[in-house]
Amino acid sequence: MSRQAFIAAAIITALLLYAALGFLLWHRGLELKQANAQLEAAIADLNTARTTTETNLAQARVLQEQLDNAHARIAELERQTEEATRSQKLLETEMRRAIESKDVTISELQGKLTVNIVDRILFDSGEATLKPEGEEMLRKIAAVLARFPNRQVHVIGHTDNVPIRASARHRYPSNWELSTARATAAVRFLTEQGGVDPRRIGAVGYGEFRPIADNSTPEGRAQNRRIAIVVLSEELVGLDAAPTAKPFTAPAPDAATVSPTETNAPPANTETAKPE
Repeated sequence: MSRQAFIAAAIITALLLYAALGFLLWHRGLELKQANAQLEAAIADLNTARTTTETNLAQARVLQEQLDNAHARIAELERQTEEATRSQKLLETEMRRAIESKDVTISELQGKLTVNIVDRILFDSGEATLKPEGEEMLRKIAAVLARFPNRQVHVIGHTDNVPIRASARHRYPSNWELSTARATAAVRFLTEQGGVDPRRIGAVGYGEFRPIADNSTPEGRAQNRRIAIVVLSEELVGLDAAPTAKPFTAPAPDAATVSPTETNAPPANTETAKPE
């Protein structure tokens, strides 16, 4: 081989080597670029995961705080409920202790304590003036109410279905007026003589339209002629509670009220006080 041919072959070989080395370097650069891109993606994913974890932890802390607050609120509500229940039982106990009469029934239902007093203790027939024994009964009730100053009191007048006698119709045209006048008389005595705060008491008359017994019998009519003193629990103060007992007959029109405070019918009797 001539010297010129050898030199040409060497040059060609060197060029081929340089070309191969350049391709290798280019390929390695591409791989390095891809690796850097993967690394950057992995770092981004890691940062996203870290941010998500921190966000989740923050949300978990907020939720835990809300849960703790809810548990505290539930515990407070349970405490208040237990306290209200004890207070209601104490009111019922004190009322039963103060009033022991076969003519009085005391019942408790849905947060309302109802004291039903037959009319013959409080009033003469067809009258709305309190009798001495009626005043004494109301003094006992007022003394119990004084121990529960946050309770709202509704005094409700009821009659039987016997029409007002002709001689008294100029004062009480119907049982509406008689029942309302009797409830008002009881309210006035409780506030003026018994010391009950007038802002927590009201009067209403239902006439003959909320009976608890059959008006076709003397015994039933005697039960229907009554004054109901309804003492609301603290939770019900200011609320319009629905009637808790179905009337003996069909529902009647709205009651004739004599006070801004309105009420509903008292619950049916569930227990009877011990006789004297």
